[in-house]
Amino acid sequence: MMVVLFNPFLMTVYLMEVIRDTNARLFLRILARAFAISGVVFLGFAFVGEQFFSRVLQVDFASFLIFGGIVFLLIAVRFIVFGAPVMTNLRGSPEHISGSIAMPFMIGPGTVSASVMAGTQQPLGLAAGSIILALIVSCVLLLGMKYIHDHVRRRNAGLVERYSEIVGRASALIIGTLAIDMVIRGVKSAFNLG
Repeated sequence: MMVVLFNPFLMTVYLMEVIRDTNARLFLRILARAFAISGVVFLGFAFVGEQFFSRVLQVDFASFLIFGGIVFLLIAVRFIVFGAPVMTNLRGSPEHISGSIAMPFMIGPGTVSASVMAGTQQPLGLAAGSIILALIVSCVLLLGMKYIHDHVRRRNAGLVERYSEIVGRASALIIGTLAIDMVIRGVKSAFNLG
């Protein structure tokens, strides 16, 4: 579920300017830092997420699922309607690009809730291992997409732009579906419906 929520194909659309404007070594460094930031946050939520919501914030985790699902749904709808510029507007300032990549795109309501659920439904070692594996797979896929982009871009710039639009909009449909599922799970949990 974490790899689906990271969605490296949609992340290539979100990171297209960074992919286009950086060399492979700098891109790897930026990406490694963003994934490290995200990994620390996800592991923290896997280990203490449920207690954080219930004891520190004193809210039901179902509330986070519902709100996070709504936020995710709004992002997906905006992407379907307006296309790739929506994602670049979310990224923030380039001075802190690793943090901007990690938030709000990698560390979002879907991935945080998946981390919390992994920590509550699996032994902590297995939850940590699955989170780390998902991060590694996503990072490798993004590096592969950078490699492909650098080689294809020279000959087929128009094709790369069209790919970004098609993959982005198709991925937004999946994200919207996951967002609705988060809202449904949150409502079911809040009202003990099943």
